[in-house]
Amino acid sequence: MVRLWDLDEVLVETDTAYQHLLIGRTSQGVSLFCDNDRQSTEFSQLVYHEALMVPALLLADRVDRVLVIGSSEGVVCQMATAAGASLVDHVDIDEQAVRLCAEHLPYGYTNDELAAAERGDGAVRVHFTDGWEFLRKAAEGTDRYDIVLVDLPDEREDDAQHNRLYGEEFLRMCRSVLAPGGVVVSQAGCQTMWRNGTLLRSWQRFTDVFGTVAYYGSDEHEWAYLFGRADEVADPTATMIERLPASGYRPVSIDADALRGCSIPPYSVRHNG
Repeated sequence: MVRLWDLDEVLVETDTAYQHLLIGRTSQGVSLFCDNDRQSTEFSQLVYHEALMVPALLLADRVDRVLVIGSSEGVVCQMATAAGASLVDHVDIDEQAVRLCAEHLPYGYTNDELAAAERGDGAVRVHFTDGWEFLRKAAEGTDRYDIVLVDLPDEREDDAQHNRLYGEEFLRMCRSVLAPGGVVVSQAGCQTMWRNGTLLRSWQRFTDVFGTVAYYGSDEHEWAYLFGRADEVADPTATMIERLPASGYRPVSIDADALRGCSIPPYSVRHNG
């Protein structure tokens, strides 16, 4: 399946050290494309990022220390601080991509906010490094996180360098740096039956690694997300709904009914294998 986008204006197009990146104006506003795949648009990015972050904010017992791997725009880092996080480590290997997003996207970091995060001036600290290595070193130390969020382009069938950040070994490293009651969340691909390979694989990996696995499939986007806790939670959806009214971050696209209605994985995922 191929999707074609009409570009009204190209703001920047370049090859970074890791990907082909284009930011341009489309019918959905300023839009980010990586390796010719749409990553986010001005129109729909908030729905995407809330579906990724809000269930994690609600499922975690605390929201104080957050680790974000990928997510170049920085939107989820801002959500974490709004929810009360005192520290957000944002790790992205592609420095050029993060800088171009801050310069051209009307959402996420501004140039000044990114500069402050690079200096460590505030709750958010940006690290331009490999997420695998950052996590490996964190696992060897004593610092622990309430949320570990992994937001990457979709897993590929080829040997793309980010594929290793979807694997079981990486998920186990994520689990190892969780504080008690902490949550690992990952973008888990698309739930539609003609392109659900990432979701099927991610579901199996999460259920192999975590004691509790929760699912959220956006009701207004084509993306699905998985949330894992090391311990067992009897009813994670009920836990999220109960905590929603007191959340420090107030979502605009998710309410209790959305949490309830979007928490059941597709049939093909539940009966995979």
